[in-house]
Amino acid sequence: MPRSRLALCVIVIGLVLAGCSAAPPPAPTGDRPPNIVFVLVDDMDQGVLRFMPQVQRMQREGVTFSNFTVTDSLCCPSRASLLAGKYPHNTGVFTNDPPDGGFKVFHQRDERDTIGTQLQQAGYRTGFMGKYLNGYQPGEELGGERPFVPPGWNEWVVAGNGYPEYDYKLNVNGHVEPHGHRPGDYLTDVLAKRGNDFIRTNAAQGRPFFLEVAPFAPHGPSTPAPRHADAFPGLTAPRVPSFDEADRTDKPEWLRRLPPLPANKIAAADVKFRKRAQSLQAVDEMLAGFQRTLHDTGQEQRTHVIFTSDNGFHLGEHALAEGKQTAFDHDVRVPLVATGPGVPAGKEVADSVQNIDFRPTFAEIAGAPPRPGIDGASFAGLLRGGPGTGRDVALVEHHEPRASREDPDHQEKPDGVPPTYNAIRVPGGTYVEYLGGEREYYDDRADPYQLNNVYDALPPERRDALHRALTAMTGCRGTAQCTEAATTP
Repeated sequence: MPRSRLALCVIVIGLVLAGCSAAPPPAPTGDRPPNIVFVLVDDMDQGVLRFMPQVQRMQREGVTFSNFTVTDSLCCPSRASLLAGKYPHNTGVFTNDPPDGGFKVFHQRDERDTIGTQLQQAGYRTGFMGKYLNGYQPGEELGGERPFVPPGWNEWVVAGNGYPEYDYKLNVNGHVEPHGHRPGDYLTDVLAKRGNDFIRTNAAQGRPFFLEVAPFAPHGPSTPAPRHADAFPGLTAPRVPSFDEADRTDKPEWLRRLPPLPANKIAAADVKFRKRAQSLQAVDEMLAGFQRTLHDTGQEQRTHVIFTSDNGFHLGEHALAEGKQTAFDHDVRVPLVATGPGVPAGKEVADSVQNIDFRPTFAEIAGAPPRPGIDGASFAGLLRGGPGTGRDVALVEHHEPRASREDPDHQEKPDGVPPTYNAIRVPGGTYVEYLGGEREYYDDRADPYQLNNVYDALPPERRDALHRALTAMTGCRGTAQCTEAATTP
């Protein structure tokens, strides 16, 4: 080999070993826009991400959003906000059941105009698999008239009560398929297979595609796949500084009245945490499988893969036994990791992003025209190392739900169900207003575990500014107005 060519080879090999393989994948060429694979898990807090090696690999290869929050720490309102790109006060979905939540409310108000319909109109093949909205039951969606498939989806593979991972029904493109308790019926694995089939089929057809896969894990009962049932022996719930918080005299009345966690609930939290980690192993394997299929079909360099959760979860923090629905960080700030063409590797983004922003972001990636009436703003620029949404205040809305044992997110009153509140997360702090008049403010920089409610110590002008900002956000409508309202008070 000539010396010049040998030297060139050495240089190239040296660059690879030095890390040039960590450069972002090139943007797709030609007129065809990128594909999007979006995986949305159920009830995943930040604390269990460390048990998902594939998601950690995505962090190394892409962008991690460290300040991603949901508009409501409850399944149905969060998912409605994501699909419609609107805050709960504009979707009308605040709980999991009518009259102020659930599938039927979304069906009546926003279902005909979602990210699915928008991308489908832009020429995408669209697929939705897994969990849709609370109250959706295959074959019983609208009074049992017929299996219902919402507009906007070319491939529809959706379960109703898929929480146990077995013994569920799937609506497969308008046909109900019952599944039993055989190993092959494990729902996360069924979704993984169908998701891979969707990718292969659409890759072969040469059309851009959008696939949302929404496993029920790690939502209770957090059933692991049989192959993961013995994983993480001895794992216990983290004993963070807020675990079983002893002094809650500064907290609102609903939280002050909770007793210390009894030994049986602490033991239950440990079991629950271990099962949550176990149940996420099949999800992590599913993500790895999608990546392999994208590689094998030549779509890896032209596909965004995005992973997140609909809300967080608590297990013992602030003496809250288990659940969600609060404005605390562990319930509203959830993982968001993205990879894909043009996405820089190993970057952490601290900009404020919310789940209402997915719809305009996906639309921008797809080259779809903006839709009027949505509240979210695109963060596609952040995926490329560019500018953000122009907002630094995030809104959280919560209605105290009805006490229905039919609700899979039902929490017992003694375990702490917060009353109706609105909250904003501003740079460095969390501000909460309860319907009954109580207030909270946490300095999230100095007090990351939100142990000290310092609202009473705030100057009156600061209190007024926070109240005005919250009022503006809870009344905003549309991207321009909501973006204007979401600036530091």
